[in-house]
Order: sequence, then C-alpha cells, then structure tokens
Amino acid sequence: MSKVLIIGAGGVGGVVVHKVAQYKDVFTDILLASRTLERCKKIQAQVKDLRKRDIAIARVDADNVKDTVALIKDFKPKLVINVALPYQDLHIMDACLETGVDYLDTANYEPPDVAKFEYKWQWAYQDRYKKAGLMALLGSGFDPGVTNVFSAYAQKELFDEITSIDILDCNGGSHGKAFATNFNPEINLREITQRGKYWENGAWKDTDPLSVTMDFDFPGVGVRKAYLLYHEELESLVENIRGLKRIRFWMTFGEQYLTHLRVLENIGMTRIDPVDFEGHKIVPIKFLKALLPDPSSLAEGYTGKTSIGCLVEGTKAGKPRKVFIYNVCDHAECWKEVRAQAVSYTTGVPAVVGAMMMLTGKWRGEGVFNMEQLDPKPFLDALGSAGLPWQVAEH
Repeated sequence: MSKVLIIGAGGVGGVVVHKVAQYKDVFTDILLASRTLERCKKIQAQVKDLRKRDIAIARVDADNVKDTVALIKDFKPKLVINVALPYQDLHIMDACLETGVDYLDTANYEPPDVAKFEYKWQWAYQDRYKKAGLMALLGSGFDPGVTNVFSAYAQKELFDEITSIDILDCNGGSHGKAFATNFNPEINLREITQRGKYWENGAWKDTDPLSVTMDFDFPGVGVRKAYLLYHEELESLVENIRGLKRIRFWMTFGEQYLTHLRVLENIGMTRIDPVDFEGHKIVPIKFLKALLPDPSSLAEGYTGKTSIGCLVEGTKAGKPRKVFIYNVCDHAECWKEVRAQAVSYTTGVPAVVGAMMMLTGKWRGEGVFNMEQLDPKPFLDALGSAGLPWQVAEH
C-alpha cells in the first residue's frame, strides 16, 4: 500500500523495522536511515534472517534538514516514522513539511541545552501542517502513546466522568548489568533527574526529584515502589480529558539503579552543560552515555516483564468506578520475536500501529495530533494482534 521511511536505528528503530516488515499489505517498501550506517546494516540482516524480507538502508544526518529532504525526495515515502533522538523532531518535521509527507514520532521535542520537554514547539506546527494538508501524529509510543489511548478509551467507553488518572510504568525485568538504561542514556537520565511535576485542581505542582513514592501491585510483576516523575503525556491529557481533577505519572526503579544515579549526580556526571577537560569542551552526560551499555545490547538474556498502564478513577451511571487498563510484556519473548528487550518493544509496536492507522485512513486529519484526540477503538483493536494485548481490571 505505502512506502515508509524510518529514521533512527536504535533499539526502538529495530523493533519498528521488524514489525513493519510483518505487514506487507500496509508497508510495501521500507527504508531505514540513520547517522550510523552500521546499525542499519545489522537491523537489515536481522530482518532478512527472521522476516525473510529485504529492506533498503541509507545514511542520513537528521539534524540537517536539507539532507533529510533529499532522502525523502529520492525515496518518496507516504509516511516518515521518526524514532531518532527527540532533539531532532523539529528538523524532521520541517523536512516533512517541505516534501509534503506525513509525520509520526514517539517522543516530544526536547532542546539539547535544556532538560525540559514540552509540546509547545511541536504544537506550533499546527497551522502549517493543516494548511499543507498533512498529518503529524505525536507520541505514538507506549508512554506517551498507548497510555493516551487508554485514557481516551476510558473516557469514551468506561466512564461518564473521569476525575483522576495515574499512569504507572514498571520494568520488573533484569538485564544483569550493574548499571544501564533501557533507552538512550542521555534522554533517560535527563528525564528522571529533573523536578517532578503533576497536575491537580487546575494547577501544576512541582516536587523534588524522586521525592514522592507509592507502592503499587503491578500485574505480572508484583508490588513495587513507584516514583513520581513529570512525563510529556500529562501535558496533552490535561487538555483533552474532560472533568479531570488530577493526573500523575509514576515509574519504578531498583535500589541499585538509584544508588548509582545518586553517585553519578553527586560527582557531576549527569550535567548537560559543557566542562573543560584537557583543553576540550565535553558534556559530562554525553561522555557517560559513551561509557554505558547500548540499550539495544541488553536484549539477549533479559528476563522478567514490564507492566504499564493507567489507573483511572471516576463515575459510571452515578456510581464510583476505578479501573487499571494495562499491558504486560515479557523481555524474553520480545528477544525471540524481534531481537529486542521489552522497553524497546513496547515503544516500537505502538509506533507501527499508529502508522497503520494513518496509512489505512482509520486515523486521518490535517494538522498536529496527540494520540487521545483520535478514535481509540481501531488502535486498540490492532494493538493486541500486533503484540501488545491489554486488559481492564476493576479496582
């Protein structure tokens, strides 16, 4: 049906390529592009071996709009799936505008010099995309992404009014390393070391980093301590879920991980500003990234499960109701299927489902969209068969 260009050959990019290769009726031609061609070659070989399908690869500097424009004009895709770094979102959106191609990503823009992610930069493209007759789908990962769709489904099907949402993310697996991050170390550490934030009674409230906790019994994993963070989907859900009084985001961390994190913070290794070192300017967190394991290398031998969902509270037919809408994903099963760990898998699969929604016309619009603004039913109908079955449990 359509050509697709995938930009980014990390752990999530690998999952996306494997999964689009499974849907020959939707994705007729696949081009994977990255700054590092060797990563593309590795994924290309895996897809040929496991999927028996040929894909094209190319080198691209996604920070260079002209470079990306040239690649798009040469390949002529119907859609660009951006699974590169969040720093590159605006450059790729610009390239799609210039070439008249729809756009999809999994994480919102973040400026390199400030550890602050928000949607204002991408929402500012609304009029330009609408005028061009193009669609940009933001945050089609799991959180953000599936959690947004779970919230929309709860609003449409399960509740008359929603008063609170707690998004809960648990990785109950083990990769056997002393310290490693499950996705890009630089992005991961910037995210969790900034101040926490949640929305309540019409106002945003700040907390000290990792200072607020609660225990939660995660399906498939068990009771774990979760820490309050700020996460990007809160910003859009506040705008689109009616009657909401409070929304928060929580993530679990093991004690060993937190101990390493505290040491790294204390010695300045998580700093994002340049420092002088032997006559050169280096950014400590970028140097740390070079020392830590590549997240895609963690997949083989990873054990355990992830458990991620939305705890939604409100009323239905005049009575109080509370449900947990969630998915449980097994690291080892992900390795068997696509040579990835579950954190990459749970991000990559929704990107592919979102792409299918756009290319098949089940989700269509002109402008910039967050996931909860679109009909949740076709997305959730496809999500389970694509590899992420979901459940609703009464609480």
